[in-house]
This record gives sequence, structure tokens and C-alpha cells, in this order.
Amino acid sequence: MARGKLRIYLGAAPGVGKTYAMLSEAHRRAERGTDVVVAFVEHHGRARTEVMLAGLEAIPRRELEHRGTTFTEMDVDAVLAREPAVALVDELAHTNVPGSRNDKRWQDIEELLAAGVDVVSTVNIQHLESLGDVVESITGVRQRETVPDEIVRRADQIELVDMSPQALRRRMAHGNIYRSDKVDAALSNYFRPGNLTALRELALLWVADRVDEYLQQYRAEHSIRSTWQARERIVVGLTGGPEGRTLIRRAARMAAKGSGSEVLAVYTARSDGLTSASPKELAVQRTLVEDLGGTFHHVIGDDIPHALLEFARGVNATQIVLGSSRRKTWQYIFGPGVGATVARDSGPDLDVHIVTHEEVARGRGLPVARGARLSRARIIAGWLVGVVGPVLLSLLLTGVENGPGLANDVLLFLFLTVIAALLGGRWPALASAAVGSLLLNYYFTPPTHTLTVSDPQNLVAIVIFFAVAVSVASVVDLAARRTQQAARLRAESEILSFLAGSVLRGETTLDALLERVRETFGMDTVALLERSSDVTPWTCAGRVGEGAEGRTLLRPEDADVDMPVGDHMALALSGRVLPAEDRRVLAAFAAQAAVVLDRQRLVGEAEQARELAEGNRIRTALLAAVSHDLRTPLASIKASVTSLRSDDVAWSEEDESELLEGIEAGADRLDHLVGNLLDMSRLQTGTVTPLIRETDLDEVVPMALGGVPEGSVTLDIPEELPIVAVDPGLLERAVANLVENAVKYSPEGAVVLAAASALGDRVELRIADRGPGVPDSSKDRIFEPFQRYGDAPRGAGVGLGLAVARGFAEAMGGTLAAEDTPGGGMTMVLTLRAAAGPSAAPPALPAQAIT
Repeated sequence: MARGKLRIYLGAAPGVGKTYAMLSEAHRRAERGTDVVVAFVEHHGRARTEVMLAGLEAIPRRELEHRGTTFTEMDVDAVLAREPAVALVDELAHTNVPGSRNDKRWQDIEELLAAGVDVVSTVNIQHLESLGDVVESITGVRQRETVPDEIVRRADQIELVDMSPQALRRRMAHGNIYRSDKVDAALSNYFRPGNLTALRELALLWVADRVDEYLQQYRAEHSIRSTWQARERIVVGLTGGPEGRTLIRRAARMAAKGSGSEVLAVYTARSDGLTSASPKELAVQRTLVEDLGGTFHHVIGDDIPHALLEFARGVNATQIVLGSSRRKTWQYIFGPGVGATVARDSGPDLDVHIVTHEEVARGRGLPVARGARLSRARIIAGWLVGVVGPVLLSLLLTGVENGPGLANDVLLFLFLTVIAALLGGRWPALASAAVGSLLLNYYFTPPTHTLTVSDPQNLVAIVIFFAVAVSVASVVDLAARRTQQAARLRAESEILSFLAGSVLRGETTLDALLERVRETFGMDTVALLERSSDVTPWTCAGRVGEGAEGRTLLRPEDADVDMPVGDHMALALSGRVLPAEDRRVLAAFAAQAAVVLDRQRLVGEAEQARELAEGNRIRTALLAAVSHDLRTPLASIKASVTSLRSDDVAWSEEDESELLEGIEAGADRLDHLVGNLLDMSRLQTGTVTPLIRETDLDEVVPMALGGVPEGSVTLDIPEELPIVAVDPGLLERAVANLVENAVKYSPEGAVVLAAASALGDRVELRIADRGPGVPDSSKDRIFEPFQRYGDAPRGAGVGLGLAVARGFAEAMGGTLAAEDTPGGGMTMVLTLRAAAGPSAAPPALPAQAIT
């Protein structure tokens, strides 16, 4: 019997419509005459889903007793006995009630598939076992019911049921997913826009990977070797020249024409010294490509075309964008160029675009010498021209009857010697002079085919030829070396100028500077090491790159190259040994690294000074607040006391009670103001030292409600809530300020809700009011000292309550943020750390979020 086929509807979150889509598919198949049954579908009270069950045959469920409660599960035996063509089985990751045939529902489905029954099922992305930790870090909820990824991957069809977070939240708010009494809690916890967006991205990426697996499997089954351009990846080859900006913009326009296209700019440098590109220009191009949404890459390779093609194939690129050559016409004698070589070797899978620009044929500029050493290719070419060239020229001239004459022969051999000097330097040119002299003597000086010279004039000609050839070779080689040295000095000056300017402008961080060192010299790892004295161990102030074979740089002695910076600092590099001439530029980098490190530390000290200045400003504001906001309660107390002590008026008991009540209210208000002022002063001076201990929220939060009218706050703190690690006193003051603020801005008759819930290793206390709310642009400003929202009268306080609450929350390792209350108002979210110990039961979420 053939195995049945599995189709899965995958969703990013509960409520996106997986079950509805599954039932719609069942109706389509039933209309085509397919035998479809409902083995197990849970509509969760959703009217539209329940309506879709009409007209479909449902297999009766099996009832099971567990701990005195009756549960229903899918009856696998009944489904197998019915032998349908297609069975609908909802909630693939569901855990069966103890006593069931299998522990997990996916195991039930495996039995149906083995019996030849096609199954259509549903699952949410958060239930995949490999994503458990990721989902918990996003939502704070650990999924108890999971399904192995392999079960879902083996499905014959996977269809993504997608919905934007905004649409899903609207569906939730309209009551289409959960009952109305659960909507606010769901929107404020699991169904936050950020959570839904992250889950949606997980689902899209997972399905995209699965589609790629299908594609690779199909290509393997059909022996397809070529690259399919399913997704455009455009590689831009950069030389460090000014034309790079044109190429990047051109590639960005090409990428904009196709959805999902990527731009990868790559600069290839040689591995044997300083790069010939301008560091300033490369920095500009790196910034440009990142601003356009692409990525910048730096690779090392002596064979530029090969390295570029290897990079492009490694990232599965579909297109390569190169600029027209900047070389002049005569420079093509050294080779066809990078563009032509890449186009020739790219093959049919890579499209190569050659883009024109303003720098075409203006010259590539002078190459930078790397230890005054020519490349291996040029040296080999020089030896071939110097040794093989004269032999070929001799064969050509001897085959010509009545040749051009000895004088012209000498000039032709001299020309080869000059070419050998230009290509390979001195030694190939000297070899060319020696070989040419011998060949001129043997083939073209009478008597021929002997080394004897009968005519003294011919002997003089050969000697002069050799002398001129040696002189020309020496001059050409010296000129080439001087040119290379000049170009090198130019590159060094550009690097030093760029370094000095960037550091003086404060544009370079230590990590960015060390990365520049690594790229410039082609190193694996670069680290800045320092120590306080000669006897203390070295510490790492900054490090970039990965060392080969797990190699780490703990001391300058461990590095391939180390450059001291003063007595107690050194720049260490690993990867290869640098030539001596490169150390001059490296010394400049090292000095600049020390400057950058000092500047970063000065910035830190300046930040501390700024905080001290801010503290002084706060204290000045405190004095101003004391001089104004404390006068009202003091004046009230003074007036009441004066009235009670007056002998001219006989006060009744009711009047005396009212005056005493006014004195008490003024004293309470004065105590609250002074408390907030002192708390703010302690926070600004950094003298708040929390005494953290394990505490139950239900022991602290009720005590913080003493300053608000009775019945104005509703508490919802579950008993199974984890214990939190807080300072009870600071927590009480913070909650009291939050509650008083919520009650102050709530409309008359509206009740403030204080609800707590657990999210992973955190506990959230949400204090929601139904007041006017706060715009998003002002949500951060309301936590600043002496800030009050809207037209709050001066008598409403000095605007320190929320600032003190946030300060205390952060001092205890928590956070305080403001969110909109669903339906209007503002919710203060106080997040606290759960105490270490056995994990508590997760919060009571709707069934769809955990099944």
C-alpha cells in the first residue's frame, strides 16, 4: 500500500486562518468527489470556522478520563476503520491526553499516513522544536508542545498562511479569535506588534529555506548543474578608484528592478603588502553601498579575476558589475585585463556587465611596490621575452632571404632587451643581452654558425650592443623601481592623510581602525594590547578578525608582527610577516590606535562629567521646585493651624475635624513631594543601593495602593506567579508612583487595572488606565524629571513620579516603558527579573497560543 501524502498549513501565530484554510481545501476536494472526513478539528468557538465544518463528515472522537476530567481526542482506530481518502487533523504539535494510543498527535498522523490515508494538518511556526529557544527569547513564553522539524520537513506540501501583524491585531480586537475578556491581555502580551512581526519573519524564512530544499532536490533528481537565477544577487567589483561610486549606483538600480535582489560590493586586494587603492575612497564607497542597502566585502587574492569569480560563485551570485578598464591602449600588452578575463571565465551562469564611466582609458595610475618586487606573472613574462624571444627572433630572421642587415638585427635584439627590462626587471634584461649577443655572433656575424668574428667592426658592434643593452636594462629597471617607490610613497601619504583626518574629525572608532589595519595589510587578526606596568599581564583593548586554527593574541610575542606604542602598549598582527618598508605605515596606524583609545576614554570621562553637570542641573531644579510647589501645602497647613489657635472664633467639632483633615492632607502631600525630591536626588547622585532579595509581588503591590482612593485600582496578580528579585522598598515606591499617576489621569469612575504575568525569566506588572493617553513622540519624554504631560496644573506635582519610578526600576535591573492601552489610555509596563530557581508555570494564554 502506498504511503499517504501530508499537507501542512503553516502559520506565524494563532488566528491567521490555518484551520479555515484547511477546511476550505476540504470543501474543494469534496466538491471534486474526494472522500474527505474530519478526524479532529478544533474551531475554538470561532463562528466562521465552525460554519466551515458544515457539510463535512466528522469521525466521532474518543473520550478519555484524566484526573477526574473528561477529554476528547482523535479516534485513530475509527479513522483507520473508515478508510477515507483524506483526513483533516488539526494542531499537529498537540500532546495527547495520558492513556491515548500515542503521546503526540503527529504520531497518530504517522499511522494514518502509513495506512495510505492522505492527511491535511496545521501547525504554528513557534511549535517547531528547533525554534523553541528563539520563540522564547522573542515572546517570553516557552512552548510546551513542539513537533520535530523533520516531521514538518517531510511533508509533501507546506503552505504558508500569512497575515500582517496589524491585520491580525484588528481581527483580535474585533473578537474574531478570542473572547472579549481575553482580548486586552492577548494584545498586551503575546500579540504585541513586535512579537508578531518577528514570528512572521521566522515563518517566512523557514518556508523560504524549505522551498530552497525542494529546488535543490529537483535539480539533483534531474541532474541540473547550472545555476538557476531564482534570486538576483549582484556582485560589484571595486578597484578603489573613483569609478566605484558609479558602479555601486548602477548595481543598486539594477537590484531595485527585482524584488529581493541583493547588492554585494567586493574589493579584492593582493596579499603581499599595502593596497594600491585610496583608503579614503574605499571608505566612501563602503558607506555608499551600505546606505543603498547592500553589503561591503574585502577579500584577498593575488589573482584578481579568479578571486572575484570565486567570491561570486560562493555567494551564488547571478550578475557581476565591472567598470570599463581605466588602462591606456598600450597597457594591454600586459594582459587582457580583469573585465575581459572575468567575462571569459564566468561561464553561462554569471552575467557580466561592463559599465562605462568618466575614468575610462585615463590610466590606472601607478602600481604600488610591494617590497620593490614585481609580480610572479611579470617576472615569468620577462624571462620568456628575454630568453625565448631572441631565439624566436633568430629563427624568423634566418628564414628571411637577404635579411634586414646586421645593424637592424642589432636594433631588433635591443628592442627585446628593453621589453624584458620593462616586464621582468634587471635580470631578465641581462639574460636577454647575453643571449642576444651570442645569437648575433653565431647567426648574423660572418663567418656564420661559429663564434668567431672575422671583421673587427662586427665585434665592436656586438660589444656596443651588449653594453647598450646592459645600460638600457639598468636604466629601465632603476626607473621602474623609482616609479614604484614614488607610487608607494603616494599610497602611504594617502593612508596617513586619511588616518589623520578621520581621527581628528572623530570619525573612526577603535574597532574600525583595527579593521582598516587588517584590510590594508591582509592580516587574519589585529589586536591592540596594553598593560599598566612592566610586571603586569597584557590586556586586550580591542581586537578584530579571527586567528587561524584558534590562535589568539594574548602577548606581543604571540603575533607575527608587533609594533610597540610607548612602553606599555603594542599593536599585534597575525597572518604573515610584513616586509620592513611596511612597518613605517604600521607605526602610523599604531600611533593612531593609541590616540583613538585615549580619545574614547576621554569621551567616557566627558560623559561622566556631563552626568555630574546634569546632577547639578537637577539639584538646581529641585531648589526651584521646593521654592514653588511646596508652598501650597505649607500655606494650607499654616492657615489651618492659625485658624485652630485663634481665640476669636469658636470652632465646632465638625470645623475642627475639617481643619485637621486639611492639615493631614497637606502633610501627606508635602511628605510625598519631599520623598520624590529626595529619591530623584539619590538617583542623580548614584547613591541608590538596592537590597535585592526574593519577594512575592502580592506582598508589595497591595502596600503601594495606600495613597489612592479605595476601589480605584483592581489587582490581578496570579498566585502561581514566579518570585521576583527586587528591593521591596524601592519596588513599593515605584509602584505607588505609577498607580498614583494612573489614577490622576483616569476619568471619573474608571478603574485602573494592575495585572502581573510571567514571560520567560521576566515578570511584567502592567498598570493600565483609561485616560487620554500619550502620543508616541512623548512616551520617552514623560520619564524625564520635571516633565508633566498636557495641561496639568502646577499643583498637580513637580513631575518626578515617573522619573523616580523608572530610576528605581533600572536600579533593580528592570525596565519601565509606556504603551498604549487597547481601547484608549496608557499602560505602564514594569518588567522585573524573576528570581533564580525552578521555573514557574507559564502564564495562562489562550489555548491556540500553546497548542
